[in-house]
Amino acid sequence: MLRNTFLHLHGIGTKTEKKLWQNQIRDWGALEEALSAGLLKGERFVPTLKEELHRSREHLERRDLLYFTEKMPSNQHWRLFADFASTAAYLDIETTGLGGPSDHITTISLYDGEALRYYIWGENLQEFITEIKNYELLITYNGKSFDLPFIEWQFNIRIDRAHLDLRYVLNALGYRGGLKGCEKQLGISRGDLEGVDGYMAVLLWQEYQRSGDARALETLLAYNIEDTINLQKLAYCAYNEALKQTPFASQGQLDLPPSKAEVPFQPSPAVLQKLQDRLARGSSRRFIRP
Repeated sequence: MLRNTFLHLHGIGTKTEKKLWQNQIRDWGALEEALSAGLLKGERFVPTLKEELHRSREHLERRDLLYFTEKMPSNQHWRLFADFASTAAYLDIETTGLGGPSDHITTISLYDGEALRYYIWGENLQEFITEIKNYELLITYNGKSFDLPFIEWQFNIRIDRAHLDLRYVLNALGYRGGLKGCEKQLGISRGDLEGVDGYMAVLLWQEYQRSGDARALETLLAYNIEDTINLQKLAYCAYNEALKQTPFASQGQLDLPPSKAEVPFQPSPAVLQKLQDRLARGSSRRFIRP
């Protein structure tokens, strides 16, 4: 789909792109031919477009995905997915809060469609910095506003990887209500973790720190990892749904590969019930995360 995309070119927006597609100008080569033949007139089709198309091929050959994501709206970054799904990583973090001076990451989970990795504060969190460099495309839900800025602040690093934030893609397709809301609308079940959210994840970490109960940490990791594994399902759904809105729907639908990861931890109903009872007795909910 990336080679059928013109949105990253100077002066071309979604309306102009659709008109090009309707006139059978549907890839970079066809646009070059139309420009050479003088078929396209107007300020949108500036003389530098041929040069931009040449640069597009160079950046794609170098697998420089940032070149494209920096030039396209966030809700159109799905166009990179088909070409780079095999080198993508699904990413989710849990934290002690929304990013105050004393807040920090508690767990990170990372899934590439083959291997599942998880990182824990006070144990192996630092390993994440090295391992994230192995991937060309990072896929999150709300990671543009939360996960990636928090990671960069936590580790004092710059993540120079292309990023597909499914929140923007799914919102544009009409799916809203946060990650869990989108999952429900797409028929993805949470099982024993139904109803657990980011605030409960904070409480699980606090319980683990307070009591040392390993079940609290395992429940937190189960929740965090479930988020990440489900991102793969959401990415394939989002890509196929977005593709249906283009002329290329019949030739590029992607099949969701069989999951190669199982959540290695079991949530503890007893721990969750204890925390829910504690909330019911009057604890306020101040942590809100989309």
